[in-house]
Amino acid sequence: MRKFNIRKVLDGLTAGSSSASQQQQLLQQQHPPGNREPEIQETLQSEHFQLCKTVRHGFPYQPSALAFDPVQKILAVGTQTGALRLFGRPGVECYCQHDSGAAVIQLQFLINEGALVSALADDTLHLWNLRQKRPAILHSLKFCRERITFCHLPFQSKWLYVGTERGNIHIVNVESFTLSGYVIMWNKAIELSSKSHPGPVVHISDNPMDEGKLLIGFESGTVVLWDLKSKKADYRYTYDEAIHSVAWHHEGKQFICSHSDGTLTIWNVRSPAKPVQTITPHGKQLKDGKKPEPCKPILKVEFKTTRPGEPFIILSGGLSYDTVGRRPCLTVMHGKSTAVLEMDYSIVDFLTLCETPYPNDFQEPYAVVVLLEKDLVLIDLAQNGYPIFENPYPLSIHESPVTCCEYFADCPVDLIPALYSVGARQKRQGYSKKEWPINGGNWGLGAQSYSEIIITGHADGSVKFWDASAINLQVLYKLKTSKVFEKSRNKDDKPNTDIVDEDPYAIQIISWCPESRMLCIAGVSAHVIIYRFSKQEVITEVIPMLEVRLLYEISDVESPEGEQAPPLPTPVGSANPQPVPPQSHPSTSSSSSDGLRDNVPCLKVKNSPLKQSPGYQTQLVIQLVWVSGEPPQQITSLAVNSSYGLVVFGNCSGIAMVDYLQKAVLLNLGTIELCGSSDPYRREPRSPRKSRQPSGGMLIVTSCMCGVSSLYSESVKQLRSSFLTGLCDISEGTVVPEDRCKSPTSGSSSPHNSDDQQKVNNFIEKVKIKSRKFSKMVASDIAKMSRKLSLPTDLKPDLDIKDNSFSRSRSSSVTSIDKESREAISALHFCETFTRKADSAPSPCLWVGTTLGTVLVIALNLPPGGEQRLLQPVIVSPSGTILRLKGAVLRMAFLDSTGCLIPPAYESWKEHSVPEEKDEKEKLKKRRPVSVSPSSSQEISENQYAVICSEKQAKVISLPTQNCAYKQNITETSFVLRGDIVSLSNSICLACFCANGHIMTFSLPSLRPLLDVYYLPLTNMRIARTFCFTNNGQALYLVSPTEIQRLTYSQETCENLQEMLGELFTPVETPEAPNRGFFKGLFGGGAQSLDREELFGESSSGKASRSLAQHIPGPGGIEGVKGAASGVVGELARARLALDERGQKLSDLEERTAAMLSSADSFSKHAHEMMLKYKDKKWYQF
Repeated sequence: MRKFNIRKVLDGLTAGSSSASQQQQLLQQQHPPGNREPEIQETLQSEHFQLCKTVRHGFPYQPSALAFDPVQKILAVGTQTGALRLFGRPGVECYCQHDSGAAVIQLQFLINEGALVSALADDTLHLWNLRQKRPAILHSLKFCRERITFCHLPFQSKWLYVGTERGNIHIVNVESFTLSGYVIMWNKAIELSSKSHPGPVVHISDNPMDEGKLLIGFESGTVVLWDLKSKKADYRYTYDEAIHSVAWHHEGKQFICSHSDGTLTIWNVRSPAKPVQTITPHGKQLKDGKKPEPCKPILKVEFKTTRPGEPFIILSGGLSYDTVGRRPCLTVMHGKSTAVLEMDYSIVDFLTLCETPYPNDFQEPYAVVVLLEKDLVLIDLAQNGYPIFENPYPLSIHESPVTCCEYFADCPVDLIPALYSVGARQKRQGYSKKEWPINGGNWGLGAQSYSEIIITGHADGSVKFWDASAINLQVLYKLKTSKVFEKSRNKDDKPNTDIVDEDPYAIQIISWCPESRMLCIAGVSAHVIIYRFSKQEVITEVIPMLEVRLLYEISDVESPEGEQAPPLPTPVGSANPQPVPPQSHPSTSSSSSDGLRDNVPCLKVKNSPLKQSPGYQTQLVIQLVWVSGEPPQQITSLAVNSSYGLVVFGNCSGIAMVDYLQKAVLLNLGTIELCGSSDPYRREPRSPRKSRQPSGGMLIVTSCMCGVSSLYSESVKQLRSSFLTGLCDISEGTVVPEDRCKSPTSGSSSPHNSDDQQKVNNFIEKVKIKSRKFSKMVASDIAKMSRKLSLPTDLKPDLDIKDNSFSRSRSSSVTSIDKESREAISALHFCETFTRKADSAPSPCLWVGTTLGTVLVIALNLPPGGEQRLLQPVIVSPSGTILRLKGAVLRMAFLDSTGCLIPPAYESWKEHSVPEEKDEKEKLKKRRPVSVSPSSSQEISENQYAVICSEKQAKVISLPTQNCAYKQNITETSFVLRGDIVSLSNSICLACFCANGHIMTFSLPSLRPLLDVYYLPLTNMRIARTFCFTNNGQALYLVSPTEIQRLTYSQETCENLQEMLGELFTPVETPEAPNRGFFKGLFGGGAQSLDREELFGESSSGKASRSLAQHIPGPGGIEGVKGAASGVVGELARARLALDERGQKLSDLEERTAAMLSSADSFSKHAHEMMLKYKDKKWYQF
């Protein structure tokens, strides 16, 4: 009998259904259901798309090394993640990355050669070619048996000294990147009588006046002056304390060492017995000639001379141990004066910029570059008081941690000058009057003619506007949103901000209309602020304010119509439709029965007059309030419309709409009420008293941003399960006061099952008390945690959400209550379109998307313009239109019948002053333009398309028929993090970024896949929070807490990128060497040169051991030239490169031929000698 295999049957069914579904989907795309839509000619094709990184802006994250080319005037910064940032004149920047990702421990320029050597923590050396717009590695050398600790490359030398952890020094030819056979062994360098190892090499430098003398510093405190020619030590200098750095006086007769006890020792070269002078810059000088108290280590010292006066001694560290809490300092000692310059962050490294690159001349220092942990500071040494230079690079992105980001391309042309003019007044004073001295390189050719603006929201409540045009970045204007709130002076004075006590003003969402310049922000304390742009200063006597009580359930009073949504637009909830003076806050109102906080906002608005400078000025502050002991849920979606005068926002409790012109709440509904009888999940509105605390606990648990909150599903599930476990642990013997929080329907049950009902009621009361206690206990902690989840994870090391926090699977244990509490408003879009199937003309409406994939349409009935707009109410009513998608709705947009994007209606910006009454009337009449969108000018019969993108799929809906014209399942195994409808090459497309790292684009309206590239896996919530697409093929995200990475998905931009990038290397003549003078030349007192080639070359020193280091050819030669070349110059470069390669091959062939000839001659010689030896011998004599 044949065995029945159920698995095969199931597999067959699955395969059949999947193939059937694929065919059905294909047919559906080709032949959408319902009436066939008119064909729209789509111009975008796959060849219009290409993905590549463009530029990286911001401060290098976790810097570790610093170098400067004094001739090319280029600064290089290395980081702990293997990144390399190069800075020239303002606007000339470059980012490179070592493939290994190992930390950069040291950088050395080949001065004026257009090359750079980097030493990494994985014991590799790399030679970078900077003569191309995108620098690349030419050679690499991997040390196999020793660890690199210090490198030194003398000026105009091709021999690099490499010190190791074992105390040895190896010499590398930087042209061929091969090791010389010349090695300085540690046991030959130190005294033979010394029994201990001197430690790693911490310093190498040659004598400025004699290149044949090498100064070697060992960590233990020993310094050796090594004679390269005689291969022995001339002098040895010993000190009790460990050495951190060494620096020469330019005459080569003295050097200075910095030590671990905070001392500086100055030595005469010819007096090794003891130092000439010992200085403790920050030590307290004790009486009786005793040694000063030890201080912290001096990590680096530099010794720079000036022709007219005293030398500069510049050092970092060395503070006394009793200065607890003092900021890191840079100390500048010049003659008898000592200046201590405090820094905001720890000092990583510093360099003194000098007039000459020659070490044997007067240095004439003019500035000090100080690389801090989170900043780059340039100090002017030539002016009194040592002022700092104003930094022209965009390195202040992270001044406060970035919490959200928006990107706008093709903005109105007058916008950037307007923002710059108001931002110019915010600049600090007291900078150095000199020009920025790092001014190497040349700008690229700006091929882009459109303006771009980046807006960043920060943890301290500030909002920054950046000019991002033509791949540059410059700060335009900074807005401080926290100015409208009272600052807490002490811990007792901030009872309302305790759920977000770390950064209560942090920005979460930014909604901006570039045309009208209206700005709206949502903050982490559930507050919304609306701003209007003005070039005039105003003083606001009373800050307009609204409080909104956004409930998850409907009101307490039950009615027979409780299951139906209340008629709109009756405002639901206790929100005052008029501006509430700040002093009349209901902050003292709370439930008398249990003392829970109620009707209290998280922040307190100032009640004193507010001076508002030109720029963005506060129009209205809206705050959500606590409800029965539950903190307000964080806002997940926000939209503002200048033409309608409306702002709308939502969270996981519901949605609220505010008329910011009349300062009145128009809509305040829970998500369930919004759906009404058409709720897809058949949920019934519940009284908050019935389940206030259980739902309160659930809402607290899920109080993180719901648009992003489900990314934290694992941690939220753990909290939820622990909470449910706590509920289930209620013991039967708990005493419950009968009159406490009794439900109004508790006695309405039928009499015949009163015992069972009594048990149920008792259990409900126990749950209430248990959950109330639990919610009180965790409300603060959970809200704080949710706030941490919504802020940069790099600043919250206690929350590890890197690995398993991005699963969107719904666990089987998630209950229907959980589903309800998770539904949040995730997308909002004002538009003028068809709200219902029967509509014959478009009208203003609001489209609402939720995290459960529901799309609802709310009709807006706006009063006529002029005075009527300020007097008559806006009528808001649900249209009954409901659409559904798979996954949370992310983005919505609308197309006209030709496939062109319909922008939301807007009112063009005009100065909002106090004009005459006649002018005011004329202005108000223009508030709602007749032609607010292209659709208004169309014939009534023409249709529109709604484009809706969710986490899983995209749909194009034909309006007004509401038929699904096209559908595309974007991803099955992952989910979309960001989706934007953008314009490119005079057409539009849908661009998506998925959590699995794929960037995809789809044509509109047919949703044909045009691009699908694996780019960047989601490894950090920072990427999910900041990734955004914009028009003309531009996109960006926060690649680290301090840096913005910009990229393009446009083929045209990729092709033009090479021209747009700046050039780092420019041909500059090396300054002339210092004149030795007549007497120095006569008596040999000048600098002594050294033929290093003769000393270190293979002919004299032999070959190095092959096992010591491995040479790795880099990709930077051919590829770099190919990438940099274009046109005739490129062809010439390729031809020259081909000739070089051919010449190199011919040279190799010649060498091999010579070697074979030599071998043949040797063989012939030996054969001849053998013949002569045995020529006269007989056979028996052999």
